[in-house]
Amino acid sequence: MRETTIEATLSNELLPRLNAQFEALGADARAEVARQGVAVDGIDLMRRVHLRYAGTDTAMAVEAGTVEAMRAGFEAAYRSRYSFLMPGRDLIVESVSLEAIGRTAAAAGAETGQRTPADLPADAPEAIDPGTPMATVSMFTEGRSHPTPVDARDALPAHGRVCGPAIIAEANATTIVEAGWAASTTASADLVLERVVARPARTAIGTRADPIMLEIFNNLFMAIAEQMGLTLANTAYSVNIKERLDFSCALFDQHGQLIANAPHMPVHLGSMGESVKTVIARNAGRMRPGDVFMLNDPYNGGTHLPDITLITPVFDNAVDGGSSDTATPPRILFYVGSRGHHADVGGITPGSMPPASTRVEEEGVLIDNFLLVEQGRLREAETRALLASGEYPSRNVDQNLADLRAMIAANQKGVTELDRMVRQFGLEVVHAYMGHVQDNAEEAVRRVIDVLDDGQFAYEMDHGAVIRVRISIDRAARRAKIDFTGTSPQLANNFNAPSAVCHAAVLYVFRTLVDDDIPLNAGCLKPIDLVIPEGSMLRPRYPAAVVAGNVETSQCLTDTLYGALGVIGASQGTMNNFTFGNDTYQYYETVSGGSGAGTLGTGCDGVERGFDGTDVVQTHMTNSRLTDPEVLEWRFPERLDSFEIRAGSGGRGRWHGGNGSTRRMRFLTPMTAAVLSGHRRVPPYGMAGGEPGQVGRNYVIRADGRMDALGGCDATPMQTDDVFVIETPGGGGFGPVS
Repeated sequence: MRETTIEATLSNELLPRLNAQFEALGADARAEVARQGVAVDGIDLMRRVHLRYAGTDTAMAVEAGTVEAMRAGFEAAYRSRYSFLMPGRDLIVESVSLEAIGRTAAAAGAETGQRTPADLPADAPEAIDPGTPMATVSMFTEGRSHPTPVDARDALPAHGRVCGPAIIAEANATTIVEAGWAASTTASADLVLERVVARPARTAIGTRADPIMLEIFNNLFMAIAEQMGLTLANTAYSVNIKERLDFSCALFDQHGQLIANAPHMPVHLGSMGESVKTVIARNAGRMRPGDVFMLNDPYNGGTHLPDITLITPVFDNAVDGGSSDTATPPRILFYVGSRGHHADVGGITPGSMPPASTRVEEEGVLIDNFLLVEQGRLREAETRALLASGEYPSRNVDQNLADLRAMIAANQKGVTELDRMVRQFGLEVVHAYMGHVQDNAEEAVRRVIDVLDDGQFAYEMDHGAVIRVRISIDRAARRAKIDFTGTSPQLANNFNAPSAVCHAAVLYVFRTLVDDDIPLNAGCLKPIDLVIPEGSMLRPRYPAAVVAGNVETSQCLTDTLYGALGVIGASQGTMNNFTFGNDTYQYYETVSGGSGAGTLGTGCDGVERGFDGTDVVQTHMTNSRLTDPEVLEWRFPERLDSFEIRAGSGGRGRWHGGNGSTRRMRFLTPMTAAVLSGHRRVPPYGMAGGEPGQVGRNYVIRADGRMDALGGCDATPMQTDDVFVIETPGGGGFGPVS
């Protein structure tokens, strides 16, 4: 393989230059293969051109040819991956590559079909009996045991045929010939297997719930969401999505109910269904194949503005191209969605996580039901205008668009895989099992409810607001009522959490109580009645600021629910959101801390069993990674001075809480840094007599040695060689210290 960088616009005028490059590469590659003993006339050359849209960074290889042929090949490959095109955008030839493939004489003959009739497998009537097998053994196949002959491969005559079931043994391999198949030898001693008995007719698996098929579909649905996530991570641009994996992907049924998700971000997954239902309600009868909708509105299913959600409807002929007839659109069968945390969407501080915002407009550009892709055409100009609008526009629209293209590609992967599933099992079966997996999750949660008791808990946050919850169990109806009445009213700060976040926390907690391997889906909430007071900090009214509600209040919500259930000490209870940037750079990360210790219940021997918390781990509603130090320091003018366990910060108890961490970031150029965190005043609680974890601290060590203490939610200018230090809280202990 040989490759040369070009970096020029694709045009007819460029073709002579490309051909000259191919000639030079071809001569070099052909000589290299010839030196390996391959005849010159047995060397084939594969010429490829690597194309990308101007302004993007993802190139695709197409076969070299005319400009029209290369453009058509690129558009086919690009549409297959991303589901949209950008008409009018120049194509850039990033590089050309040439691969030389040497063919041996035998391979050349096989490829050109030059095989004599004597080399072809004989028909059954003319086949030669291989003679007496060297042994007969019992082999289990097709549901029963068969007496099975064992033949020696080197003893088989030319044109010999062995009918299955059979075993053909040789010095370094064993070939199993199943029933209904036959193995034939050719004159050149090749072994050819062919089916000789038609495959029996198979009936559909049916729409009634089958335990085995239920488990298969559970995993199939989750696998599709996982493939969507891999596509997103592989094609994204920003460190936040590509490295930290701060995104989520999920499948929804035709009504917008969550069916399955990959194990991504719990705070995204439990809330994304509300965004899907918003898109359905706002666009009923107007959605077309190739459409993709975008929103981040916290009052319509969003969480906070940096989390942008893309929703793609899946039509019954989505992969075949759909209908352009706007009067009679095809049916919508499913929806797929992806939600990614963008490094910046505007706002009063770089990174769009302002500690002091008091209204949602100060947190970035608000997007509500925006048509991002229209029937396969990316509305780039309109999207740029949207992201550049408002009081505090996005600082890096190109980065936003690069990540949005990756999210579109992730959704398209879901569309393709759902279409493949329907082709294999049939639409009726897939729809039926979408219902069955929800019913199964519902029953799993009901079994948990059967053993729960009533409980209540109140949890104060650093700024004085209180989350209150009462859990009431109705054993006869096998239902639970989760009532947040008494929670503080809507706040003047940004710790208000949209109701979708509250749904996500409840869904997450009850899913964790289920010991079965089931997808987190809408069925988990069916036996739960949720009461969230209007106008409270958990159901705020526009234009309440919400940026901390998604990341901080969600964590306290989770610990409040666990406190009412009495099963685990508090985790660090914060995501320790750290952002820095300027007009050129924007970065966001969450810093891990300690998790709480808890109980596993009393065993049949009457002994209570429990577990210690974990040191330095992302807990509960976040599940993101930290950027690798090498990537962080390569992409940003920063240096990670240290990242270590904060020994002794976990709460003591019969089972101790996990320790937090200490993270020191040195700035190599002036920027603005901000931290949005909790449990800097109120410690994470211990449970059942366990001690609380230690609170966290934020401070800056200036280049001249001064130390500036910072609040839990604070921002500060950073100069060269200033070090920002975050000490994260530990988890609460469980049980009294012995």
